[in-house]
Amino acid sequence: MTNTVQGPASYFPSIEKKYGRPIAEWKSLITASPLTKHMELVAWLKAEHGLGHGHANALVAHTLAETSGR
Repeated sequence: MTNTVQGPASYFPSIEKKYGRPIAEWKSLITASPLTKHMELVAWLKAEHGLGHGHANALVAHTLAETSGR
């Protein structure tokens, strides 16, 4: 039985392929940002880095969940 990645992390392979940066780099950008609110970070990734809404949302959701210990 193969474990399929679900949730925000399921977007990671396509994010790396489309935008050419590893997920660790995106997470570093998010955690280094002075912004803290989910939608502020999504809007910033879209405006400053050209990410689509779904990809930005997945990165922010996963990163914030990780950093908050959820």
